[in-house]
Amino acid sequence: MWHMKDKQEEFIYHNDPTKVLDNFKGRTKLIGSLGDLNCSLEIDAVKNHDNGPYCFRVELETSKIDKYTFVHNCVTIKMIEQASKPELHAEMSVQEGQSTVSKCSVQHTCPSYQPTLTWSHSGKTIMSYKDIGHGKWEAESLLTFNPTKEDNHKSITCTVKYHGSVRGEMQATQPIFVKEQETLNHILIPTISGLGAALLVGLLCFFVVKRYK
Repeated sequence: MWHMKDKQEEFIYHNDPTKVLDNFKGRTKLIGSLGDLNCSLEIDAVKNHDNGPYCFRVELETSKIDKYTFVHNCVTIKMIEQASKPELHAEMSVQEGQSTVSKCSVQHTCPSYQPTLTWSHSGKTIMSYKDIGHGKWEAESLLTFNPTKEDNHKSITCTVKYHGSVRGEMQATQPIFVKEQETLNHILIPTISGLGAALLVGLLCFFVVKRYK
């Protein structure tokens, strides 16, 4: 069970749901495995008064004396008004036709309900999640695509969607500039122009020299 630190009889989680405080009923769940020494508690739809501190307590049903409250390891929750804004890392200047990779990531506090990340541009996406410690996790999405000249001076946007009603800045945007790929025409035209100019100068020199002679 989990209870308020100063009021041991007020449970925010209990094996018997009827003993749970009304404002916590249906919002708490034990997700840790006690056999693995894990007593992790999940609190859904967090409210601004869910600060705690909360303490974990265990009682053996087969004994009236084997019971213990971890009063020296109680948990306090620090509330923040807005969720984390996604971080977008992408190259601003890209080459037309060459593959480019953009990364978008966001930190969150509940592995049971991972946030989703979506992109404004089509392409191949890879989603991953990792535990970064201290009660935080990170969701990351990689987008791979081949830019075209139509992408020039446009923007790429990453959008995060959290579980529940969460406030905050949900998008990160960055402009992209596409360097046009050189074609055969780009190479031949300057070359032909250069040869034509050289030939013209050569002919003029020939006529000038001949006339002088």
